[in-house]
Amino acid sequence: MQNSEYISLSLQTALRVQMDVVANNLANMNTTAYKAEHTLFKEYMVETESGEEVSFVQDWGLVRDTTEGKFNTTGNPFDVAISGDGYFVVETEAGYQYTRNGHFRLDDTGRLVTSEGNPVLDDGGQHITFTEFDSNVKIAGDGTISTDAGVLGRLDVVTFENQQLMKKASNSKFVTAQDPLPSTTSTVVQGMIEGSNVNPILEMTDMIRINRAYQANARLQTNINETQREMLRRIATVV
Repeated sequence: MQNSEYISLSLQTALRVQMDVVANNLANMNTTAYKAEHTLFKEYMVETESGEEVSFVQDWGLVRDTTEGKFNTTGNPFDVAISGDGYFVVETEAGYQYTRNGHFRLDDTGRLVTSEGNPVLDDGGQHITFTEFDSNVKIAGDGTISTDAGVLGRLDVVTFENQQLMKKASNSKFVTAQDPLPSTTSTVVQGMIEGSNVNPILEMTDMIRINRAYQANARLQTNINETQREMLRRIATVV
């Protein structure tokens, strides 16, 4: 292959990755607390045998958009959203995980759990359990949960030094090796859940742009191949 073909193929591969990311964003535009992702590319220089430097494009990784999604009112007293920077702490079989999906409920034992049944932890690392005497549930802005029977505890809301290092788990949850830090700037809002922050119009526009770039690159490869065939044909004619 010629260098031009290698460069074209590297671009085509990068565009395919970018299209997959955009498609995944669109597929999650209605997923609770989903955070949109965007591809990060880097120029990759290679020196050929002749000493010429050739520039390739390489998908370097993903950048997560951590901005808030739109808050949707549910009226459910166990639904909570985080305004500002922060994550709820959830206990799973795989260890602690972190989420902004505050669509909570009570399980058969009265514990506050996620929709998948994972216990939500308080700021002391304990389960939050309600009894039959706990009515008129109130969740304050600092996460304190109280009922007519008194205060039950406070939701643990944490943040991290570098949120981009957090890895996706299932159902809008994340895992990380970083130590959690108390979130001092966030506010818990009762009766609401956070929607996805995906902007479908921007994602569709990006999809059209990527598709056009892919088609243009495919035409370039066709032209390169035709040029090579014509060159071989002329060489064969001369011989």
